[in-house]
Order: sequence, then C-alpha cells, then structure tokens
Amino acid sequence: MIEWFDFQVFPRHEPVLHIMVLAAAALYVLLMALPFMPGIEVGLALLVLLGGSGALLVYMSTLVALSISYGLGRLMPQRSLSRLLYWLHFDRAAELLVRLEGVPPEFRVEAVFRMAPSGIVPFLLRHRYLSVVVLLNLPGNALIGGGGGIGMLLGVSRLIPFYQYLLTVALAVAPVPLMFYVGSLLSER
Repeated sequence: MIEWFDFQVFPRHEPVLHIMVLAAAALYVLLMALPFMPGIEVGLALLVLLGGSGALLVYMSTLVALSISYGLGRLMPQRSLSRLLYWLHFDRAAELLVRLEGVPPEFRVEAVFRMAPSGIVPFLLRHRYLSVVVLLNLPGNALIGGGGGIGMLLGVSRLIPFYQYLLTVALAVAPVPLMFYVGSLLSER
C-alpha cells in the first residue's frame, strides 16, 4: 500500500493535488459542522500538511463549518427539540425550551437569567462570548459537542445573534492558524 501511495510530485500532478486539498477541506467542513465529531483533527492535519500556506484555507473552512452548525441550530424547530429532550428524559431542559418558545430572541437572555438557578449559569450568561471562546478552545471539547455542537446549541438557543457569533468565532479560532502562518514566515527567514 505504501508503494501504491508513493509517487513523486511533478507539475502534471498539481491539479490532482489541488482536488485532494479541496476534498480534505470539504471533509473538514463537514466533520467540524457535525456535533460530537472531532473535526479539528482534520484541520490540524491540513495545517501540518500545508503549513502556513494552508492557514487561511483552514481558518475560512472553520468559519464556514461553525456558521453552518449555527444555521442548522437556528432552523431546528424548538417544539421537536423539546419533544426529543422529553424522550431522552431531560425534563428540566425540555421545560426550559417550552417556556422560552414564546419569548422573542432579544429578551431570551433576560428570561434565561431569571429562570436559571443561582450559581455558575448566570455567570456564564453574563460572559457568554468569553464562554464561547473558552469552550471552542477547550481541549477535548468533542465530549461536550465539539465546535459543531456548540454552534448548533447557540443557534437553537438564539442567545447570540449571528453576526456577534461569527465575530466571536472568528476571534476564537484565529490563534492556531495564525501561529502556523507566522511560524512559516519565520522559518523562511
């Protein structure tokens, strides 16, 4: 098998390599957008494979993937989700969704803040953008839904408008691709 994959790269192979890179980026977008899928490993593999020249591709793919997951969350009917939560015996979460169903998005943060038990939830709501940044960069976040699950949950909750979510995600995921890009610039010197 190693001999089969072992081929030298000539200029005539360049279109095939471009297709392979784009296919890997599409796979990365798909895996990153799905909840509980560790898509970041594919992104890191692309960064290692392409180096700093692929940093922008990985960064933009990440933004697209997390935007898709947020959009899917926004499209998800809350009544169906509350039924699913009841079926899974997550009664308190289902009741919270039922109570929030009629609340307009601009008043949801206040409503959740009033309904939440005292403790960590009000703190997380007050600092929700920082919480998103921390959760997206938390090692092993695939256990809590990964980037796709976090984005989908934020879309369902409607606690953060899309433009603020996109800006938060853009800042949260920038350090790793930026580090690869700067590292490639420094290694060229």
